[in-house]
Amino acid sequence: MEEVAAVTEKFKDIAFGQVSSTAPGVKKQKTKKADKNGGAAADDRPIELDPPPAYITHRIKLFEALKADYDKDVADKPREEITITLPDGATKIGKSWETSPMSIALSISKSLAENVVIAKVDGELWDLERPLEKSCRLELLKFEDQEGKRVFWHSSAHVLGEAAERRFGCHLCLGPPTDDGFFYEMGLEGDAVVTQADYKPLETIAQKAIKEKQPFERLVVSKENLLKMFQHNRFKQHLIQSKIPDGTSTTVYRCGPLIDLCVGPHVPHTGRIKAFQVMKNSSSYFLGDSNNESLQRIYGVSFPDKKQLEEHKKFLEEAAKRDHRKLGKEQELFFFHELSPGSCFFLPHGTRIYNTLLELLREEYWKRDYQEVITPNMYNANLWKTSGHWENYKDNMFSFEIEKDQFGLKPMNCPGHCLMFKHRERSYRELPWRVADFGVIHRNEFSGALTGLTRVRRFQQDDSHIFCTPDQVKDEIHGLFDFLKQVYGIFGFTFKLKLSTRPEKFVGDIETWNRAENQLKIALEDFTAAGGSQWELNPGDGAFYGPKANHQCATIQLDFQLPQRFELEYVTGETAVKTDNVEEVSHYARPVMIHRAIYGSLERFIAILTEHFAGKWPFWISPRQVLVIPVMVAANDYASEVQKLLRAEGLHCDVDLGPNTMAKKIRNGQVQSYNFIFVVGAEERENRAVNVRNRDDKATQTKGELMPLSEVIERLTKLKRSRALVTAL
Repeated sequence: MEEVAAVTEKFKDIAFGQVSSTAPGVKKQKTKKADKNGGAAADDRPIELDPPPAYITHRIKLFEALKADYDKDVADKPREEITITLPDGATKIGKSWETSPMSIALSISKSLAENVVIAKVDGELWDLERPLEKSCRLELLKFEDQEGKRVFWHSSAHVLGEAAERRFGCHLCLGPPTDDGFFYEMGLEGDAVVTQADYKPLETIAQKAIKEKQPFERLVVSKENLLKMFQHNRFKQHLIQSKIPDGTSTTVYRCGPLIDLCVGPHVPHTGRIKAFQVMKNSSSYFLGDSNNESLQRIYGVSFPDKKQLEEHKKFLEEAAKRDHRKLGKEQELFFFHELSPGSCFFLPHGTRIYNTLLELLREEYWKRDYQEVITPNMYNANLWKTSGHWENYKDNMFSFEIEKDQFGLKPMNCPGHCLMFKHRERSYRELPWRVADFGVIHRNEFSGALTGLTRVRRFQQDDSHIFCTPDQVKDEIHGLFDFLKQVYGIFGFTFKLKLSTRPEKFVGDIETWNRAENQLKIALEDFTAAGGSQWELNPGDGAFYGPKANHQCATIQLDFQLPQRFELEYVTGETAVKTDNVEEVSHYARPVMIHRAIYGSLERFIAILTEHFAGKWPFWISPRQVLVIPVMVAANDYASEVQKLLRAEGLHCDVDLGPNTMAKKIRNGQVQSYNFIFVVGAEERENRAVNVRNRDDKATQTKGELMPLSEVIERLTKLKRSRALVTAL
């Protein structure tokens, strides 16, 4: 079983995590026009193939033969008394190879057994119906648990795969869960593509599978038999040959007619899925490589309750209104162009937001004794070989040849900061050395993975590295938690950190990794004990050079590897021992390196802020703070003067001197989400005042409040400095 588990771990990136990218320019299949209600085009094909694809019978026949042998082997296993320990410390007595997590759940309560999605045995996800093999710790997870939700959606992806095979006779590729559902991608024969007309038939077939309550059956299969089982599927053949070493095994799962290469685990049966819907489709490339075959990808979502599906659809409707790509276009914040894919063009109003975020960080840097630096964008490949990026990250880098030498655009700043630390001798008196860098970074993302500001090729981070002594690590990490609370608190954000541990591909030795992970764990426990949020474990998701405490945007990484690889040292200040004929030599020690980002990518952070505020920016960060509107032409000069005075105070103020009516100008200002609209006429000009309309105060929308201009300017500058979320004078 240990050998199988090891191979299973190697295979997880295929069954769960490998995401392909969209393939542009794939030939589209002609479809009939949509109906009058805007629905999908009618389709006169049968819902599913009859007879079904021949490979289904071939797979099942081999599976059943192997399963019979496996069941006989399990039946012959000795039954021994085992102790199952539950999270509350309670224990249950069972028998090895007989007692299952489901039987334990049933012994507790029927409702628990009906609602539990998956088990966790000694920290490993485990099928509910799979017999326990020894004494263990047992957790029972529901859909509400993040891991339970991913298993539920992974199982739903298999139901979608079954429906796709029965409808298209296709060759399945990968079908992982995602953050908001699941997808399955497949190869169709010829130029065939999936269309919206396929959604309803796929859902109909899926509902049949769900109604049948098809059990998910797990089976360990040798590589030799896997190649026979999937002899019809060129994609599975490639995965088996490339990912599973000769002489080893991995698992397949069956539900109904579908048998798929999969590490699992899964829900007990398809009947657990109460709501299932196909959401969209796209094209992709096999393994995300544009040199490979083009595939079709179908996305879906599912829930254990129909009400949850309706709530999810309402959530998606609201999310569509807040989509940063939509609001970015409407508010003229940024755009993308095909001549530089994945690289954002920030327009003047978007740049205002960008620079305001930088100003906030620079203020905090000054308070917290950071030193800002500027580093090159391009380095010789030897730097990346030293850091380990060339070996572990090269596919995500833009590399090229210059004068017969290999170079790469930097995907991160840390190696450059190591060079800075090393360029002269450092003393312990200089530590901790906190260095910050807003340098431009490039990462070679697949074109199909590019998504607005959330996934780009060119971006900037609020990147920082702290070089410190081992004794300073604890205080520095606590300082970073405080930094995170301070900045996120300004935006009204709460956060929950994850401890991401050693990944499959890593540099350095296990002992050093364990030490780093333990230090971060202790810091997170201290943070929680001091009133911070609970943290959770995120196994195998650390950087290749060190573990990290991370959030959707922020990250804190503890690194003992890069200082070692770059041979970084500082003078300890310890008294040197001098012996005969030996000159006095200074004592040196290796620093610890802490990687830190609060925003993460500024581009992604702006996307999050845009959607969080739904385009209604708080005054201090708003790109459109004040719009001045003259009632008449005679007030134009005063309106322009007001604008000039506000801009002199660093406020983003525009004036509308156009030909539209005053009502039209006010309406335009409201649509553009100006925080304040100042209406000025003869009375305001004579009294050196403005009529103030507050975007967030409905009482001022029909007729604003008349206020002296000098007082308004004073209040606005105070409001900007306060960084308050509420727009009020």
